[in-house]
This record gives sequence, C-alpha cells and structure tokens, in this order.
Amino acid sequence: MCRPYTCKVTDTASLFTAGNTDDAPRSDQPDLLLALAADLRGVSYTVDGVAELLGESASEALSSDQLVPALLASERRMVSEDPALRALAVVVRLWLLAVPQTIADVDAALPGTGSQGLEILGLVIIDAGMVRAKADLRPYGWDANADGTGGAELWVASDLAAHQQPGVLRHDHVLGIGRASTTLVQTTSRQHTGRALDLGTGCGIQTFHLLHHCEHVTATDISARALAFTRFNLLLNAAALGLDPSNLESRVSLRLGSLLEPVSGEEFGLVVSNPPFVITPRTGGELSSDQFTYRDGGLPGDEIVASLVRSLGTVLEPGGTAQMLGNWEVAAGTDWKDRPKAWLKDSGLDVWFIQREQVGPEQYAETWLQDASQNREGGQYKDAYSAYLSDFGSRNVEGIGFGMIWLRRPGAGSGTAINRFEEITYPIEQPIGPHLGAAVERADWVSANPIPDAHLVVAEDVTEERHQRPGAAHPGVILLRQGAGLRRTNLLSTELAGFVSACDGQLSVRQIVSALVALLGGEDTFDEEAFREGLFREVTNLVLDGFLLPDPDRYSS
Repeated sequence: MCRPYTCKVTDTASLFTAGNTDDAPRSDQPDLLLALAADLRGVSYTVDGVAELLGESASEALSSDQLVPALLASERRMVSEDPALRALAVVVRLWLLAVPQTIADVDAALPGTGSQGLEILGLVIIDAGMVRAKADLRPYGWDANADGTGGAELWVASDLAAHQQPGVLRHDHVLGIGRASTTLVQTTSRQHTGRALDLGTGCGIQTFHLLHHCEHVTATDISARALAFTRFNLLLNAAALGLDPSNLESRVSLRLGSLLEPVSGEEFGLVVSNPPFVITPRTGGELSSDQFTYRDGGLPGDEIVASLVRSLGTVLEPGGTAQMLGNWEVAAGTDWKDRPKAWLKDSGLDVWFIQREQVGPEQYAETWLQDASQNREGGQYKDAYSAYLSDFGSRNVEGIGFGMIWLRRPGAGSGTAINRFEEITYPIEQPIGPHLGAAVERADWVSANPIPDAHLVVAEDVTEERHQRPGAAHPGVILLRQGAGLRRTNLLSTELAGFVSACDGQLSVRQIVSALVALLGGEDTFDEEAFREGLFREVTNLVLDGFLLPDPDRYSS
C-alpha cells in the first residue's frame, strides 16, 4: 500500500468535505458505514457471491442490464431453506434489481444496519412497510497481482440506472460502473505516482484504482452530488482502500469545480479522466440544469475534449502522463486524424490517439437518447433526434469517433518521442494499460538507442503465417501476428521476414542487414544504401509495435 502523502492545497474554497449533501448518500455516519460494510461482507455481497447466487447465464444477462433472468433466479433463492442465500437474495433484489423488499427481510439480511440505518444513510426509502432503493449499491472489485497484492473487494453507490427506474434520468444523475469507466480502468498504465488527478470523478471508480498505486489522489467534479457519492464510497470502503476515515484528506482531496479550475497552478504525475465528452446539441438560453452533467460538457461540438487535450499539459509535471477517453467529430471529406492533430499542433507533448470506433450522426443520436431514456418520451424523442442531426449538419459532420487518448509532458531536456494517431477497431487484450505502458517504454528506448547497433529478439507472443498458391515456389503473403496487447498484424517482405527469423539477440541489426545485403545484392540495379535505410525504418517500426524487443540479456529493463 502507498505511504501517506500530504499535498498542498492551493484553493481551500474548492475543497469538498460535506458529509450530508441533499439527495445523496450520507458519509457523516461512521458507525453506520462500519456496520453496513460488515453486513455486506456477512451476506457475501461480492462480485463472486452475486455470480454464484444468480448463476452464470443470469449474471451474464445482468451485466448487459437484462433483469428478467436475475429476477427469476433470485426469486428461487428467496424460498431457499438456507437463510444465507435468502439474505443475499434480498440484498441483490433490493439494489441490483430495484425490487422493493419488506422491512422484516431487510432487517434480517442486514442486522447491523437495518432498514432504518439504510434510510438514514440515504440509500433507501421506507414506505408502507416496504424498503425501496433510493440509490444503486453494487459490489465491485478486481483481482490481485501474481504476488497476491493489489486486489480489492468494494461496494459502489451511484444513482439508479435507466433500466432500474421509470422515466428520464435526472439531469444531475451520478453514473455508476459503466462501459466507459471500465474501459478507462483497463486503459490506464499503473505506474507508481506521487500525485494523481481524477478529473471528473463521478462516483469515484478511477480514484479507487489510483489509490492502489499513487500516494495521493485529487478527485474533482462539477457536481456536488457526484462528490458526495465519491466521499460515501471512499469511507464505506476505507479499510480496503487503506484510508483513515478520520483523516481522509491525507490520501484523497475532493475538489468541486469545472475542468482544471480546482487544480489551477498544481502539477501531477498522472491524470486520468472520463470527461463528459458526449456531443449534445446546444440551444439558445439553455441552462446547466438542462444538461445531463454526467455526460454533457456544456460546450458546442467536441470542444470539451478539445479544451482538455489542449490544456492538460499545464497540470502535468515533467514526465507526467494523462490518459482519457473522448469523442471527436469527423467532417465530411476529412480524415479522422485531422481534428485531433489540430488540437495538439505545437503543443510540445508526446501524443497517442487510438480510435476504437466511428459512427454516423444517426447512430450517435440513437445511442445517447436511449442512454438517458429520452426515447421513452415519444413526443420529445423526434424533436431531440432532429436536434442532434441538425447540430451535426451545421458543422458538416459525417462521423463521430471514440477512442483512447494518451499525453505526456516530456521531461527536462528530452524531446517528443511519440506522435501516433491510429485506428484499431478489432478486439484487443484487456487490460490494455500494461501493454500501452510497455509501448511507451519501447518508444523511449528507441529514442535513446541507435537501431543499427541494437540486438533484438522476437517477442514471445509473436507468430508468423505464410500463405501461397498450391505449387508456388515461394509464399505470396507473409504475416507477423501478435497474440497479446494490441494484437497487431504486419505484412512482411521476404527480406524483412528473413531479418526477423535471424533475431535471436546474437547479432546486431547492422550485422543482420549486412548479411542480407551479401545474400541479395550483386545486381547493378541493387541500391544498397536505400535497402539498408529501408530495413532500418521497418525494423524500428517492428520494435515500436512490440514485434521485436531489445535482448533482455543485453539491456536492463
């Protein structure tokens, strides 16, 4: 566990320490929080416990917000002769399935807290003898490292999602564990860091992970309700996160404010952000209360992501990195890379954009109208859909890209080593964060070591495929494939395939290329200099992409 670290707060007015915020769970009841954590552990309300209760198929359906299989499975457990199974079924039905439970059942399942304690904490509403969920509270966790360290079993409170309640979501909805938040978790490279920033923390998912490899985390949000949920979650899980409930600020600083305003003048070794990047039509006279704060940044088009990308370098310490998700608009007749490149022109930052998908305006509108259950209000649905299409049309947008963004402020005296914009739409290994971190290390290594003098080996996950017509003397296609990480495929020339086959660390790149020159040269038309330079470039790319690695016997990690 990281040792305590105290940061200097430059603007105490932005600190959020409220334990009792309107319409959010209360975090000023330490005894009740301790009792609730003990109760939840006592009924095995964990990721594995819920999966075992519901069964594989119902659990899988529930992960896609399909409730019926879990409802049926939990109903069967409610009549079980095993009181432990019945207790867990009550808790699952109360929070995961948003089915009201009797006071007697809740009191029996969670005896330390009881239904009255849950109501005091702001997690439920008691009415006519029934206990109804006011918030979502679900188990969350991740596996330990190979050495047994780093794992966690937590509980996360957030607002009830669209599939758990009728009507349109409230505009200050606090999002729970979703696709975007878990994508950022899997994408983040987990290097040890002194000070980290979780920009737009929501219910605190990124902060939970950061606390396991960072000494201090500053978590910001524009929503006081979001920070209240985060504070509740941190204190409910204090033991698992290594926090002192009486001195939370020694490890975590919660700040209320927009974008980088709460941390102006400060620097961090790592910034992560799942910002409100959804591109939403703006209308005249629109108030912030008219927007869904969890997803709408309040700026036209993709300006929320553009402004962050342009400004994040100001809060990075030398060598510090930022990782975030985002949308960007693709205008008709342009390449998707054009707009992100324009944001970072002359920024002086190392840059890596990976576009994971691109959709048209119609699909984009449908996705986000459904996300907030706006498709349930038929009269307004058509107007809202039309507003999306008109908004995109006003900027000649034909596509919207989504992907991962990595930025780094170079260290003192070092130049930029990475400037990549690539599209990878096929399945990749998860978590991808360790592989992205390894790719950055390779890029730094290439910047510091002349490739011609390098001794290289083929990565363990790399295989070669050869395809040729029946009866042909030579293959027509030679492919190099990665089985891990970004799972790239590289089309090789015969010469490059020969080079790779000789990479066992014994000979330098220059020596292998010289051997190929001796083998293939001799004709008057053979341009030795061009051949050498071309192979050096191709080999450099194979190292950057992870097909070839520096020989570990010669180079320290």
